[in-house]
Amino acid sequence: MKKQFLFAFAILTTFFASAQTDSSKLPAYKRFPTLPPVTLLLTDSASHFSKGNFSKKEQVLIILFNPECEHCQKETEELLDSIDHFKNIQIVMATMMPFSEMTAFYKKYKLAKYHNIVVGQDTKYFLPVFYMVSNLPYLALYNKKGELITTFEGAVPIHKVIGEFNK
Repeated sequence: MKKQFLFAFAILTTFFASAQTDSSKLPAYKRFPTLPPVTLLLTDSASHFSKGNFSKKEQVLIILFNPECEHCQKETEELLDSIDHFKNIQIVMATMMPFSEMTAFYKKYKLAKYHNIVVGQDTKYFLPVFYMVSNLPYLALYNKKGELITTFEGAVPIHKVIGEFNK
């Protein structure tokens, strides 16, 4: 009887020990599922956007992009084609690429005319590490409380993004 009890105890102990996850191996955005403490250099080359500038009344969409990436360009075009669905969502577009490429992208898509879109350069390369990005574009969706809803890596149909915000 003792052997059976010890055997069962050993099995249960092994099961519970293996069920524990090491939270230090999780990406930062999963350990801290709130808006990231980022600082972006804005297109005027003098102003900065930081965590305090995130909307406290609207949902937030963070998009990491490369101005020369075809998937990023297509995602931006789809977003702008459906911009009416995003009028109450703050969109923060961040790139790690050179400032001149970012401003060319900003001008090409006429992003200045959208009051809810902010474009900035992540000069400290914070966001790719925070999200553990391996594919662009990368989208992170946050609710009005600044809590993470979900993320998308790589091109995603814009209707899926809209659907996640509408849940």
